Amino acid sequence: MILVDGLVSESLSALDRGLAYGDGVFRTMRAESGKVLHWPRHHRKLEHDCARLGIACPAAPVLSADIGRILRAEPDCVLKIIVTRGQGGRGFAPPMHTEPTRVVASFPLPLPPQDCDEHGVRVRWCSTRLAAQPALAGVKHLNRLENVLARSEWTDPTIAEGIMLDAGGDVVEGTMSNIFILEQGRLITPSLERCGVAGVQRERLIALAERICRGSEVGSVSPPRLLAADQVYLLNSVIGAWWVSALEARTWKRSELTPVLQSALRADDG
Repeated sequence: MILVDGLVSESLSALDRGLAYGDGVFRTMRAESGKVLHWPRHHRKLEHDCARLGIACPAAPVLSADIGRILRAEPDCVLKIIVTRGQGGRGFAPPMHTEPTRVVASFPLPLPPQDCDEHGVRVRWCSTRLAAQPALAGVKHLNRLENVLARSEWTDPTIAEGIMLDAGGDVVEGTMSNIFILEQGRLITPSLERCGVAGVQRERLIALAERICRGSEVGSVSPPRLLAADQVYLLNSVIGAWWVSALEARTWKRSELTPVLQSALRADDG
């Protein structure tokens, strides 16, 4: 089901700035048994990202009503919320007065890679680099062409994800996931000050780290540092947490922390 401004529809105005310029933001989340996991965190992220672009964020009760309507028909699904600045004419300058467009859509839950909890997933390096733009860093905006190009680099179904670097060669994220590495019992995640998307599961794992391991750190992660890590994790709100078992010639075995981390992230905190 797709709702556009609360109505069942698959159509947007050709003048919508989300279509014309990617002028908007989105969130993707998992619903189980008629409930969106971590919904308060997702709405806070949506509010934050809308504010960064100067877009009025739909109120939580408005979005909750749309979500409730969908979940009554599809209680287990992936939900995607898109908020654009709304309609406008030609030209980059935002109109003085616009009414944001909201889209809430459901999709089937994807099947995870076979036996990924036990055997991990294979990943690859992407040649497409992420450009630095501090004004948009961390924001899940609609301009995702770098990720599209990176994900187009492979068709091998045995490769679950691609790792993206910034223009300076440091690790930032996966094409669809945030990255953590495990070093001597401590979780490290790349800084997103210059580019990348700050996901809800990234936020949660940073908060959980003091309880499940020796804490966390946000910092620079070079490819050699990632390859030397004791474990590598990929996180997003749909997959939860995957552990990496192979990256080119480098292989890993499952760490004792991995099932603890995965279990902690599966718990709903809202």
